[in-house]
Amino acid sequence: MPRTRLGRPPREYPSYNKVRISLLHHGVEMLTEHGFSSCGLDGMLRRANVPKGSFRHYFKNKEAFGLEVIGVYDTWFCTKLDQCLQDGTRSEMDRLRLLVDQTKAHMSRYAFIRGCLVGNLAKEIATLPACFQARLAAISEGWKERVAACLRAAQQKKQISEAASCNALAEFFWLGWEGAVLRARLVKNAAPLDNFIQQFLSGVPKEDMGTIEV
Repeated sequence: MPRTRLGRPPREYPSYNKVRISLLHHGVEMLTEHGFSSCGLDGMLRRANVPKGSFRHYFKNKEAFGLEVIGVYDTWFCTKLDQCLQDGTRSEMDRLRLLVDQTKAHMSRYAFIRGCLVGNLAKEIATLPACFQARLAAISEGWKERVAACLRAAQQKKQISEAASCNALAEFFWLGWEGAVLRARLVKNAAPLDNFIQQFLSGVPKEDMGTIEV
């Protein structure tokens, strides 16, 4: 008959991938609250309950970590964009409103402390690693194309002017969006986002209005 082992059960350590995912998750949290330069690794390791000094076991350096965090955030946000902008139960204009409403709810949940990671990093682009600029630009183009596609669908349904440039409108949407998110964090309420989407939609040219040039 086998002998029963006495004493404490063996300690279970989290797997390598589980720790990496946890660090990336906490990295997204910190970069939506702060900039990259002010994001301290020690504070993030404490959040993730990972021993100090073990960071390089999971990531080559802070730059490599930052790029992965940006990718995680983009994947999450693109999923949100697709859920809103491809919602077949709503008109295309209402899909844009839905996106803003969901963003308002998300920001409110975190007391307007967290903003847009891409917008936060764009503010300090001059001090970031060179590879970040190309990555952020590509992400911004991807987001713009999703909004432009939504607007083109509205255009095909005669909801907006055939003469309107959907690419230009999408570019303007994201310019206003980033400003509204920043302002909402400053005043700690959703009023800037409400004002932004109201003004954007009221300014979208209808069939009897002129051309918007690229």
